Amino acid sequence: MKTLFVYDFPTRIFHWLFALLFVAAFTIGKNVDDDSVLFSYHMRAGIVMSSLVLFRIVWGLLGSNYARFTGFSLQPVELLRYFKGILSGDKRKWAGHNPASSWAAIVMMVLALGLGLTGYLMASGEGGDAVEDVHELMANGFLIVVLLHLAGVAIHSLRHRDAIWKSMINGVKVDVTGGSSLVHPYKRVGMLLLLAVSGLATYLVLSFDSESRNLAIFGSKIHLAEADEH
Repeated sequence: MKTLFVYDFPTRIFHWLFALLFVAAFTIGKNVDDDSVLFSYHMRAGIVMSSLVLFRIVWGLLGSNYARFTGFSLQPVELLRYFKGILSGDKRKWAGHNPASSWAAIVMMVLALGLGLTGYLMASGEGGDAVEDVHELMANGFLIVVLLHLAGVAIHSLRHRDAIWKSMINGVKVDVTGGSSLVHPYKRVGMLLLLAVSGLATYLVLSFDSESRNLAIFGSKIHLAEADEH
């Protein structure tokens, strides 16, 4: 049985923070009224999530083997073959991201950046209802991709009797096809990422005026409520 360390610390930190921030932003966005001060947490979670994606883009270029975008399987023919393999009972295990998770990761990151941009435009009062509709459409699309991703993890776990989700905790995959074990953990980078995200989150909390709903960020102000209310 071949065991490989495939996911470095920053990649795993990104994965769980990204998931947590989306769940928080989506839950608040769907259950809290726009005129509530609590809704500002939806926007602040979106700011942190968008910033986190910017880090992941850099790490996708400079990180370890399986963190890099060059290690993603993004060829449509590979994705089709992967889905056919699910139906035919193919037992192949990918060392890094399989074709489905590769596409899911890219789509979710693109949607996160789109949500950040449309959220900013909404707070600025630009684009009107059209931007709001696009924002909601992307949020719902994000949720669909997340649910499909979770379904894929469940199918893999049942078929292979392999709790693959643990690989995003300990970085290890078991009995995989091919791959290299020469992956640096980059623990210091992961710790710096945690500190940076914690620092940004703290800054966004301390820089927010709950009375005016204004967020003072890097020399400018963003109104964290519906622009027409402001």
